[in-house]
Amino acid sequence: MKLRREAGLFFIGGVIGLVVDAGVVQALVGLADWNPYLARVVSFLLAATATWWWNRHYTFAHRQSGRSLPMEWLHWMGLMTAGALINYGAYVLMLMTFPHLQRWPALAVAVGSLVAALVNFSTARGMLFKGSNSAV
Repeated sequence: MKLRREAGLFFIGGVIGLVVDAGVVQALVGLADWNPYLARVVSFLLAATATWWWNRHYTFAHRQSGRSLPMEWLHWMGLMTAGALINYGAYVLMLMTFPHLQRWPALAVAVGSLVAALVNFSTARGMLFKGSNSAV
């Protein structure tokens, strides 16, 4: 599979993750009055799970990780930690720089997600889904 196709599918998965991430953080902050920093931890975990599912079934369906699904998910979450730290750092920087985003954290989520996308794609493609699936 060509790199460009994988990158495009990964981008779609990222948009799905962004919608989950931004939607959950905004709902927790706006409707449940959660702290925006704590809400982001919950929203990120749900978004990362959604992107793992998408990438497992579409972006890297022709590749194998050589792991059971639960172990693959754990490995995915571990690999996404670098991107998550970059993502969360950009998010916190946005909230600190623009205090009005405390009530609209979904905008800060978008900035963090864009910054971390390249790191996440590189680690997913190069470290988890690196083997070809000869059955496909």
